[in-house]
Amino acid sequence: MEKMDINEEELKKKLTPEEYAVLRGKGTEAPFSGKLLHDKRNGMYTCKVCGNELFSSDAKFDSGTGWPSFDKAISGSIVETPDNDMGMHRTEITCARCGSHLGHVFNDGPTDTGMRYCLNSVCLDLEEKPKN
Repeated sequence: MEKMDINEEELKKKLTPEEYAVLRGKGTEAPFSGKLLHDKRNGMYTCKVCGNELFSSDAKFDSGTGWPSFDKAISGSIVETPDNDMGMHRTEITCARCGSHLGHVFNDGPTDTGMRYCLNSVCLDLEEKPKN
């Protein structure tokens, strides 16, 4: 996937301070505060910055952690990078198109993939689609 250039000043005007802090500053929203945490609508979760399709609603599950969780990403939509900040050994996930921080992935998921992609709601938009 081709990387896009980001104009940080324009992005600061487009996003809320919290969205910018999480997406571009690698922050984390407070658990159980995200607007998409309990959302059950059908559709595609996209990157708030560039619109890249990241996760299908079919991959979403309730992990009980306080953040929207998914067991499978759209192929090629994210980049995984080791994250050893704050003394923790995690894997950061970023948007493959714009490089924005989305959350982290863990290998303790309850589904057959074994994965738990733990996302910040403020990083996502939901493009609602009718069920087939």
